[in-house]
Amino acid sequence: MFSLEFPPDWSAAREELREATARAGWKPELVADAEVALLELFVNAWRHGGSMAPIVVIALIDHVLRVSVSDESPIVPIQRDGSDLLEVSGRGLRLVRSLTDRFGTEPRKSGKSCWFELDSAA
Repeated sequence: MFSLEFPPDWSAAREELREATARAGWKPELVADAEVALLELFVNAWRHGGSMAPIVVIALIDHVLRVSVSDESPIVPIQRDGSDLLEVSGRGLRLVRSLTDRFGTEPRKSGKSCWFELDSAA
């Protein structure tokens, strides 16, 4: 059984993202946006997908960063409208959508993969 008290360590995924974008000369503010989006998808895979070790794939092709985070839950996340200002959660996917150029979810043989793409201005 996994603990819902403490999220799993995402530092290796964050470091891989930082290294890939640094090698490509990405601007720090774009890297920061990508880090926030990665963290949101990672925590969602843990909290809602029940995964203590979400699978993270980071690809940088040409000027497009694609990050996917997979878990074993087949339940597709629903983006809330955010109209209830007193809600303490439920705004994460809106945040991912606002920070990235593209966002989506794909079913997998076992579970799903949530992904985003971010275009560099280079």
